[in-house]
Amino acid sequence: MPTAKVAFFSPPGERADFMISEAPDDVEIVLVDPSLSDDEQAALCRDVSAMITSKVSVDILKQCPNVKIIQTLSAGYDMLDLAAILEMGILVANNGGANAIAVSEHTIAMMISLSGNLWHQYDITMKQRQWKTGMDKYRVKEITDKTIGIVGMGRIGKQVAKRLKGFDTKTIYYDVVDIPQEVQQELNVQPVELDDLLRESDIVTLHVPLTRRTRGMISDRELEMMKPDAFLVNCCRGPVVDEAALHRALSQHKIAAAGLDVLEVEPTPVDNPLFDLDNVVITPHMAGPGEESTQRAADFAYYNIAKLLSGEEAESLVTPE
Repeated sequence: MPTAKVAFFSPPGERADFMISEAPDDVEIVLVDPSLSDDEQAALCRDVSAMITSKVSVDILKQCPNVKIIQTLSAGYDMLDLAAILEMGILVANNGGANAIAVSEHTIAMMISLSGNLWHQYDITMKQRQWKTGMDKYRVKEITDKTIGIVGMGRIGKQVAKRLKGFDTKTIYYDVVDIPQEVQQELNVQPVELDDLLRESDIVTLHVPLTRRTRGMISDRELEMMKPDAFLVNCCRGPVVDEAALHRALSQHKIAAAGLDVLEVEPTPVDNPLFDLDNVVITPHMAGPGEESTQRAADFAYYNIAKLLSGEEAESLVTPE
């Protein structure tokens, strides 16, 4: 018989079916459709001990006195009212390690796409069915020997740095947290101030959580510092970049191009002016949810919840800024 009841917030569908199928035998999953009203969601969650979600209102939690932990399936927790939830005595744990490999690989793919001008080659060859070749048709660069700046050397940033070693890049990074010297040596990275990173990098890639401090951290001032032939890659959270400022920088060719897996508003409006530019690659926030990373996220979520409910200390707990 199940000994723990866990609410999983998701519309019915393949993702929900997967999470239910992966639940341990002693866990009963309560599927909560986020489209339901707060009262309807609360009624389903009234006696659950844990929740798997990246978004739930405090009003719902007030009606669920048994909840001990909210576990996310991704690194992000910016849609949770962290201060209010922690004040209620409920723990919050994220899942950053699960998708670190997937996001880092997507980041490298963005870098290669931008450097190799692959999106233009695809469009002209596959969509327009024209066979154009030669340096006069495409501006193609290598990543090797370039300076890559990683903003945020957390679990994902470290995975990006690890993969860049194979490209023989000069990799620099900025982080508010000190990284041990032995880790810097292992990853072949060098710490610098953010302004220096922006000025020196051929590619700037962002891997920070969305917090009060990081919201809009890349805006007009920062983009003005970048090289005119530099690329910006954002596979963390859309609001980390001031989208209007980025549009200005791209349309005025203050930077060469951008690769974005995330935008300020998602789903983004169909009239987003970034769609009108020919120097931006956009993917629909798909860097993280791969087959392997989804499996890792589910495994960790159930493991971490079980650990807490058995009286041990949960891992990957989130604390206020």
